[in-house]
Amino acid sequence: MPDVSNVVVRPACAVRGAVRIPGDKSISHRYAMLAAIAEGTSRFQNFSAARDCQSTLDCVAKLGCEWKRLEDDGAIEVRGMGPRLTAPAEVLDCGNSGSTMRMLSGILAGQPFTSELCGDESLSRRPMARIMTPLSEMGAKIEAAEGGRPPLRIHGGSLKAIRHRPEVASAQVKSCVLFAGLFAAGETVVEEPMRTRDHGEIALRAFGAEVERIGNASRIAGGQRLRAIEAHVPGDLSSAAFFLCAAALFPGSQIALPGILMNPTRARLLDILVQMGLKISVAHLEEHQGELVGTIEARGAAWKGTVIAGADTAALIDEIPVLAAVAPYSEGGLEVRDAKELRVKETDRIAAVAANLRKMGAEVEERPDGMRILGGQHLHGAELDSFGDHRIAMAFAVAALRAEGETTIVGADAAGVSYPTFFEELRKITE
Repeated sequence: MPDVSNVVVRPACAVRGAVRIPGDKSISHRYAMLAAIAEGTSRFQNFSAARDCQSTLDCVAKLGCEWKRLEDDGAIEVRGMGPRLTAPAEVLDCGNSGSTMRMLSGILAGQPFTSELCGDESLSRRPMARIMTPLSEMGAKIEAAEGGRPPLRIHGGSLKAIRHRPEVASAQVKSCVLFAGLFAAGETVVEEPMRTRDHGEIALRAFGAEVERIGNASRIAGGQRLRAIEAHVPGDLSSAAFFLCAAALFPGSQIALPGILMNPTRARLLDILVQMGLKISVAHLEEHQGELVGTIEARGAAWKGTVIAGADTAALIDEIPVLAAVAPYSEGGLEVRDAKELRVKETDRIAAVAANLRKMGAEVEERPDGMRILGGQHLHGAELDSFGDHRIAMAFAVAALRAEGETTIVGADAAGVSYPTFFEELRKITE
């Protein structure tokens, strides 16, 4: 039998069609967690089918929160427990999901019981000190493996409010501390070095909490109770990025992506793609539970290079792998700076991108906090490694569309972490 974990990608001439992108992972995680501590039953349409979000649902179920998938329209319902969850009888397995472990820890820190969170081999290598420090300061006791790595054992209880200034801008850390702030006495403040995604703040407001944001500081008062909501999860812009980059590779290509999240803290991707030459228009803008949603239509044109640094790096941290994978085909190449965070994702994404591009014949300069990729290069097909990382698997499937000859993505099933049907959708729109 063929190895279904490996996928062969053949060169394309154009990209055309429409793709309905699955629900946003970042929002799905937060909705599930907040629904668990809300009063009443929440209902979510287009909830992400990603394995990472399934890990979150599995964890809240072990904390006494029942959920079910509705057969008629595929929505899910989550029955909230209110602010007090049930002590888990077993370890909470977060799988590959750093989002689950980091953000759920904020809620568990305020619970009057002890819980343990573990993950797969990849997650077990990822640092958790950035959440352990503020949660410990708030009063939780947290044990971890050497180097502040999973598994985490959280002894929750009464918390006190803090003012936290993280060294590294991280939306997950911010959400973790704000979630813990719901259970703390006083007002908790997270003051970021630069603005990150605000899905946590928007979701908290949707569930009825008051959250104030002034500049780069977000504030939440403890003791607030959440109420159940009904919501439609917008399409994931980070997943849409793969199809937008595919269209950018071929002048004249056309792609339509309806119902996509257009949150301003995420939409910087569209600005960068336009700057690099992709023709983009947005229609049918609406607001769903505080989040902007619209239809993206894109046409391929001359593909140019750019520099991603500073605040742009933080805003595009999930999209940099695919931008880098297609950068050799651009006129001016790509330079990425201030991206040390990429070293501690599901894999070392800087090293993974550089290794796969070199296998395809590209010249890449790898740096401690980024990379420089020359433009105007001609790549050839090769056997590439996903390194068990969903974004690497999908990024190089896109890069392979314009390479000479077939490319094999080894470990392509890693894409299921965020986008189980990605390769099927990619085949539908390539010519």
